[in-house]
Amino acid sequence: MTLLYSEVEEELRAAVRAVLADRCPPAAVLARVESEPYDPGLWKTLAGEIGVAGLLVPEAHGGAGATASEAAVVLEELGRGVAPVPFFTSSVLATYALVRATGTGAGETAAGETGAGVGLLRGLAEGRMTAALAVPFAASPYRPWHGSPVSSGEPGGGGGEALLSGSVRSVAGADVADVLLVPVPGASAGGSATLYAVERDAAAVQAVPSLDLTRPVATVTLDGAPGTRLGVVDLAEVLRFGAGLLASEQLGVAEWCLETTLAYVKERRQFARPVGSFQAVKHRLADLWLDVVRARAAARGAVSASGEGAPGGAGLDPVAVAVAQAWNGGVAVHAAEEALQLHGGIGMTWEHPVHLFLKRAKAGEIALGTPGDHREALASLAGVPGPGAE
Repeated sequence: MTLLYSEVEEELRAAVRAVLADRCPPAAVLARVESEPYDPGLWKTLAGEIGVAGLLVPEAHGGAGATASEAAVVLEELGRGVAPVPFFTSSVLATYALVRATGTGAGETAAGETGAGVGLLRGLAEGRMTAALAVPFAASPYRPWHGSPVSSGEPGGGGGEALLSGSVRSVAGADVADVLLVPVPGASAGGSATLYAVERDAAAVQAVPSLDLTRPVATVTLDGAPGTRLGVVDLAEVLRFGAGLLASEQLGVAEWCLETTLAYVKERRQFARPVGSFQAVKHRLADLWLDVVRARAAARGAVSASGEGAPGGAGLDPVAVAVAQAWNGGVAVHAAEEALQLHGGIGMTWEHPVHLFLKRAKAGEIALGTPGDHREALASLAGVPGPGAE
């Protein structure tokens, strides 16, 4: 395992960063965030020209066959720009669930019920369509069905078809998805689920207010919607994979906040001196820098700890994921709060983009398990008493 970035990852980072600098500056995000946050033109460039949409799709099915480490680099850059694109919801969460359900991770030829899944994988890899995994964005890998009215399936016309009914709240990416991937819980306990593909037009998708304006959520309601069976998936493992990569997006948010604040306090003057020259400000930023460095190590550890790290491999190490999410969620929020305070009056205004990063950080902190959830899981995995245990 190495925490260093490879040459390929740095090249991928440079390509994504250049596109975001040109097409997605903070002013552009602010201009559209209240009316139409999703930027289809930006997504078309990232997905089609750079190929980020197919990173986690096996090469045999039109993708890049990359590992979680490459996808994590993209998420770092998207976090730096709070980019309003469905990479995490479609190209990470939904794509990984589809790969695991269809059993195409190792590049084998799919047959039978997975044929539809392979066709969908190709569409996702090419950026022609997007998908959303119909689970609450706050669903935890440790309680994948807890507090969630999950859809149930009734036999339809055969051939892997089913009629699905139910409602799922707070689904991220559903408002811009072409296909919804709906997991239906299995009879056995745990996170096992049967995954169905439902066309977007067959479901009622109603956007609801979201703290993070750059990543809207919606309530998905199915009333006898026809679904195509894709296969069986371990939903808990899918959510854990997503949580591990979300740590890299949180790292990107924290890095932007730190770098932007450093640049500001060097220029902003008070009492004829740069604000950054005051010892109290120096100490706060030094502490924040240490937090971000640790967050980078945790995020890289989460996506590098697996033997293979690719969707067709063994996924991500549960301990490394728990460590990353137990730390990075709080660091992103702390970095955004410090950025807002150290920017002074301008940081409180709508015109400055720091509020977008604070909202992304706060929403990400409760997504796919809170830091407390992951600390409890880490204690259990390590065989030690958890937080609050006597």
